[in-house]
Amino acid sequence: MINRNHLKEFTLYLKLERGLSGNSVDAYVNDVTKLLQYLELSNSTTPIEKVEIATLRNFITYLNELGILPNTQARVVSGIKAYFCFLVIENIIEKDPTELLEAPKTTRKLPDVLSVEDIDLLFSSIDLSQSQGLRNKAIIEALYGCGLRVTELVNLKISNLHIDSGYIIVIGKGNKERLIPIGVAASKSISDYINDVRNAGKIKAGNEDYIFLNKFGTRLSRISVFTMIKILTERCQIRKVISPHSFRHSFASHLIEGGADLRAVQAMLGHVSITTTEIYTHVDKEYLQGVVKHYHPRS
Repeated sequence: MINRNHLKEFTLYLKLERGLSGNSVDAYVNDVTKLLQYLELSNSTTPIEKVEIATLRNFITYLNELGILPNTQARVVSGIKAYFCFLVIENIIEKDPTELLEAPKTTRKLPDVLSVEDIDLLFSSIDLSQSQGLRNKAIIEALYGCGLRVTELVNLKISNLHIDSGYIIVIGKGNKERLIPIGVAASKSISDYINDVRNAGKIKAGNEDYIFLNKFGTRLSRISVFTMIKILTERCQIRKVISPHSFRHSFASHLIEGGADLRAVQAMLGHVSITTTEIYTHVDKEYLQGVVKHYHPRS
């Protein structure tokens, strides 16, 4: 029997950290269950934690031979990728075997993006008279001003800051290091938080270099960031599904709308493939039409 012990923890991860609906959580868990069933049917004794890319590709081939539609196959791949991502985050496995796993080509879903007005509304809802308010403002500034992933944010260190030079060092996926320019608003907000709040409190040993701390003086968790953003969103009555990643989407989209070079945005986001960045070029039709009219030689 294949080990299913991590499915319960995976379910909690999808609900709490990913903020998925009950139906989406069930779909993801069912996708992983399909892989487990395939391993059982194949008489495999390999634990799912040790499954390799060849087995995963055979599984997709198996789905195709069953007549499963490409869209459904792509969704299954998405669920499996989410599961192995979870295993990496929880340090259950070291390397994600789905990194090179490709799904059938389908129409890409456009990410939810906050408007500039949404961003302003969120900032205005933060109570800056409270110490946590200064911290939360700095968090939003960092997410939106630098396009950080939530894991990159909570692992950001004071030694990574080079505010005088106008950039920060971020350790992204695969322990890859990248430089990101930091704007005036984000610089000021982070500096104010560090000087007025963070350094004034007690910091627990081992957490001295982490920027964002909780009230106990330890590194802030990803779940805390998700919860804080959920509370702010509800307070502002924004009717979009917002998570820390929404600010990353917005960072990229607003840059591209402003005319930023796609490869520059790719470098700042830490995307290996330019096609990953291209999902952010969903911007409104009037903008795209304006670009074509102005720049295309046959316009």
